Amino acid sequence: MERQSDAVRGTRNLDGTQSHDKAVPNVLAENFRQGWADTSLSLAPLPGAAYAAKRRAALSERFPGERIVVPAGGWKVRSNDFDYTFRPHSAFVHLTAEQGADAVPDSVLVFEPHGNGHHVTLFTRGRSPRDGGPRGTELYSDRQHGEFWVGRRRSLTETSDALGLAAAAREELPRALGTGVPTRVVRGQDAVVDATVAPAPEADAELLQFLSELRLVKDEWEVEQLRIAVDATVAGFHDVVGELRHATRLARGERWVEGTFNRRARLDGYGLGFETIAACGTHSTTLHWMRNDGPVREGDVLLLDAGVEADSFYTGDVTRVLPVSGRFTDAQRRVYDLVFAAQSAGIAALRPGARYGDFHDAAVRVIAEGLEAWGLLPDAEAALAPDSQLFRRYTLCGSGHMLGLDCHDCGAARQQTYHEGPLQVGHVLTVEPGLYFQADDLTVPQELRGIGMRIEDDFLITADGPLCLSAGLPRAADDVEAWMAQLL
Repeated sequence: MERQSDAVRGTRNLDGTQSHDKAVPNVLAENFRQGWADTSLSLAPLPGAAYAAKRRAALSERFPGERIVVPAGGWKVRSNDFDYTFRPHSAFVHLTAEQGADAVPDSVLVFEPHGNGHHVTLFTRGRSPRDGGPRGTELYSDRQHGEFWVGRRRSLTETSDALGLAAAAREELPRALGTGVPTRVVRGQDAVVDATVAPAPEADAELLQFLSELRLVKDEWEVEQLRIAVDATVAGFHDVVGELRHATRLARGERWVEGTFNRRARLDGYGLGFETIAACGTHSTTLHWMRNDGPVREGDVLLLDAGVEADSFYTGDVTRVLPVSGRFTDAQRRVYDLVFAAQSAGIAALRPGARYGDFHDAAVRVIAEGLEAWGLLPDAEAALAPDSQLFRRYTLCGSGHMLGLDCHDCGAARQQTYHEGPLQVGHVLTVEPGLYFQADDLTVPQELRGIGMRIEDDFLITADGPLCLSAGLPRAADDVEAWMAQLL
């Protein structure tokens, strides 16, 4: 079920404490209806609105004669008090170009078939009314939606102007979904929508698949948003290097690293594209180390995998391994240089028309051959065979993924259009091979145990080849050391 507002569950007192008296005194209600200035705004269309309109047109063309329903999603409650920061569903963002803090929970985009196309309406919550009416006490008594509690929203007119589409009150949504038109829904985002529209598993899955594939090739506005996100991410890495010395003096220095990067994410963007991985020492061998509760010690390496989500919800995703002392040990450099060579081979395989998997194959081949040279694999060619893949003991995951509104973007796309498809101009993806030698792995020489290395950069596929969006950070070991020497 939808989360009920405090106006239904029981109002809050003006100091925020729970009240079990649902009635608002008439004299107080009347007092709140008067004395307000006109603060309506005249808003220009958002910069991304024209691009979102083209995406809506493509969706309309794909499913003629059918109703399409794309919810933004709703609040998730934390600690029986506040709500987690709201982040709309990526398909909703892609079709509206909505921005960060302006996104309204429980909004729903509806494509109603009409002639050869669709009328598109955004059902959303407008400003808290100040003149009475059915939501007349929301302004001050509803701590989830009331503007005294959560701040100003756009009016329906302002939303329509900003996004370039019709806007209607959320309360009108059930009636709009009630007629017997074939309907496809992005499921699992809105309880009212899911309960109102009968499931059509195959049709709904096809919709989600199309919406995912619609995001594979980025337009020029999306590329600019990704540049903004990656630039902020790069700035966050510079911040962390400048704070490394302080982190070494703290029992949970990884948390200081995490907080340093997260501050940049909130300063330059909407927040994090994903939870920051700040993994020092043996923690660097854990692929998704997000506890970030360990020390940052001289002589260890810090594996930092992090990304800033821009106000447009596009995210960066970059990984660097930083020697805490400023210089790699011989063993650390040995592993780093092999990962660097693998990433370089993967990057060289990026070009329009190449099979998506080519960059992964190129990277893991370099790793397998290096492991064979070190005596950790008996035969690289045999280890690479599909029925063997022995190299995966030391490099478990893939070597990259699509990037965009989601860190792992376009996840519902078909295999033949994503993992088995060709790279195209406008694709944005990461290349991130790694090696992870567990501290208790007796197949690995002692000096290599507990060392994890991953190097990750973000690339735009152009007609001339790959363009590194994260080129503001050094990659080669010597360059990393020289960079850190300037900041430590």
